[in-house]
Amino acid sequence: MNTISLSQLVPILQLSIGPVILISGVGLLLLTLTNRFGRMLDRARLLSRDVTAETRPPGAAEMHTQIAILLRRAVILRLSITLAAVTVLLAGVLMLLLFLGALLRLEIGGAIIGVYCVAILALIGSVLAFISDMNLALKAVRLEVKL
Repeated sequence: MNTISLSQLVPILQLSIGPVILISGVGLLLLTLTNRFGRMLDRARLLSRDVTAETRPPGAAEMHTQIAILLRRAVILRLSITLAAVTVLLAGVLMLLLFLGALLRLEIGGAIIGVYCVAILALIGSVLAFISDMNLALKAVRLEVKL
């Protein structure tokens, strides 16, 4: 294995800054998504408890519709969270490839480009799923306030 000097190592580490920033940004997105997911599950549990109570509340049919929407949102949010987590995972793989490729002087530009493109596609998918969840949330609110 070739030894590498500090002056050669610094540019390699500078290359890794981009994926670190990506991880940081997607981490904030994951925090938002998981908080939203938790609140949505809590709301579904409350509605389910109200609907299954011995004294059926007025508007039970609307509550079932609300629960169905919440379950659809849960699936969409799970997809969004999974894609965001895949983005973070791929950013980590990207940093490893950048570092090892430079350290070992490997010609892995194609692999680096591929991993980066898949990471960005996963991020785009996550954001699209998030937008879909927001649209469903608005639909549920409209149903609740009957607009």
